Amino acid sequence: MKRKGIKNLIIDFGGVLIDLDRDRCIRNFEQLGVADFGDLIDPYRQQGFFMELEKGLITASEFRNIIRDRSNKLFTDKQIDAAWNSFLVGIPTYKLDLLLKLREHYVVYLLSNTNIIHWKWSCANTFPHKGFRVEDYFEKMFLSFELHQAKPEKDMFETLLAETGIVPEETFFIDDAPANCQTAQSLGISTYTPEAGEDWGHLFK
Repeated sequence: MKRKGIKNLIIDFGGVLIDLDRDRCIRNFEQLGVADFGDLIDPYRQQGFFMELEKGLITASEFRNIIRDRSNKLFTDKQIDAAWNSFLVGIPTYKLDLLLKLREHYVVYLLSNTNIIHWKWSCANTFPHKGFRVEDYFEKMFLSFELHQAKPEKDMFETLLAETGIVPEETFFIDDAPANCQTAQSLGISTYTPEAGEDWGHLFK
């Protein structure tokens, strides 16, 4: 289970822990009448007003109003949130069990580009497992919408390093976006880029 010389793990959320369905999300937004939605939503990094939501630069209410303006229809908050949350599939329970086991050997952090709508849904629907809650899986969580920072910019990683005091050379980062891993490597952090849906638990066997 223990990787040589590694004391800390930094783990991404989307695509690493939680499975994603971009095509389903696009279809659902197109049904709401949002044009060019596929050009704005990305598996690794959002664009336009979606990135503003990810960075916490606009509120959830402002985001929903933009959707209404673009579609020129008065959809409810519930309809918009359902379409947006359809991007998220779920966290396989074996990954939740793995996180709990990893915490016995490492200090585990979450570093994620995410937004308040996705995060609230995930906390309520994907992390509860065997009586555990999201707070039980990580020493601390670094979320883009709270920090007003986003990967792959270096400042988000520097915030984590400054607030935790961890040593980069003793840290291992798992993220499905190559650009994010490249930034981490530039700071001295070793990395791994899993494929979509991969069981990356083999890294610790």
